[in-house]
Amino acid sequence: MAGKVKWVTDIEKSVLINNFEKRGWVQVTENEDWNFYWMSVQTIRNVFSVETGYRLSDDQIVNHFPNHYELTRKDLMVKNIKRYRKELEKEGSPLAEKDENGKYLYLDFVPVTYMLPADYNLFVEEFRKSPSSTWIMKPCGKAQGKGIFLINKLSQIKKWSRDSKTSTFVPQSTKEAYVISLYVSNPLLIGGRKFDLRLYVLVSTYRPLRCYMYKLGFCRFCTVKYTPSTSELDNMFVHLTNVAIQKHGEDYNHIHGGKWTVNNLRLYLESTRGKEVTSKLFDEIHWIIVQSLKAVAPVMNNDKHCFECYGYDIIIDDKLKPWLIEVNASPSLTSSTANDRILKYNLINDTLNIAVPNGEIPDCKWNKSPPKEVLGNYEILYDEELAQSDGADRELRSRPGQPLGPRASRTRDSGRSALSTWK
Repeated sequence: MAGKVKWVTDIEKSVLINNFEKRGWVQVTENEDWNFYWMSVQTIRNVFSVETGYRLSDDQIVNHFPNHYELTRKDLMVKNIKRYRKELEKEGSPLAEKDENGKYLYLDFVPVTYMLPADYNLFVEEFRKSPSSTWIMKPCGKAQGKGIFLINKLSQIKKWSRDSKTSTFVPQSTKEAYVISLYVSNPLLIGGRKFDLRLYVLVSTYRPLRCYMYKLGFCRFCTVKYTPSTSELDNMFVHLTNVAIQKHGEDYNHIHGGKWTVNNLRLYLESTRGKEVTSKLFDEIHWIIVQSLKAVAPVMNNDKHCFECYGYDIIIDDKLKPWLIEVNASPSLTSSTANDRILKYNLINDTLNIAVPNGEIPDCKWNKSPPKEVLGNYEILYDEELAQSDGADRELRSRPGQPLGPRASRTRDSGRSALSTWK
């Protein structure tokens, strides 16, 4: 009889530990022989650092790719997407088509973004083209809304200093880089409030790319009604959907946590905007996710010991255009409500069923394509091998709003995603 999986984690969350214990796995310390390590992003740096020279054996798997930050650091994500656009342009791909103003028709899914301090002069040039616009500044390496602020005047970047003699832009701390993005100032509102989508995407391998979408994502609402008024630029309860911020608001609801399920959003949009428009929106969201993964696939260290469950943050504007805001390497496993706890427990359960088939001791030589029966609430989002064998990759590269893989059928009438039916 095969031995039991030995697990370690440095993230003490009940949704993780209960899942390991349910499987009868055995907890060990990181200094003992382990098979499965659910680790923080700080730990993964140490495991794969050149200094430690640690080598994982075939019976060990971890929950991050070594350089996951190529997608999950705000500045690197934008840099990789920009590089991907240029490569497709060079190839003459129809996907890189532009309109008469030089704007991408299909690849325009990330707000205009600059790195600071490096791109300061470019940013100023852009800012002066539309001086009434609002921009959002975020530290590259932080999460949960920390260090974010909005500006609509150049003089408001008070946290930064400018050397008047050299006209070079220098942040107070040379360690911290920021991104500054054009703020999506026309978000779709429900009940007058701004919200974003948190969607979970599991990547089992980057080359070939194979990824899964979790069906049970949710919307996170602000507690204060949205206003584009410049007098409210400092009010983060109006602008930032992060639960870490909203839970401190006077109107925060501890029962539902200011959250809706994606299914609720879908029903709301179908009833207010129609099924066809709603299906197109979700097709485009799925398409954006696959494009972002394709953008980083060439630079990702596709280590066979790794998988990753990402938290995607998407904002929908009032024209029902989805925008990719950021991707999280360690989406929060903290439960703010009872429904939250159930969702995250099930998310981990379904993730483990794909990453560690049958709960057996891992073997990195596995075929990483599990049978449909074990997917739970995941559905295949894109499978590069299948797509290429069916010639469907050409279709993917033609335009968004198309099914993303082979044998995906349109199910507009049922109001479900084009990706939900795989025969």
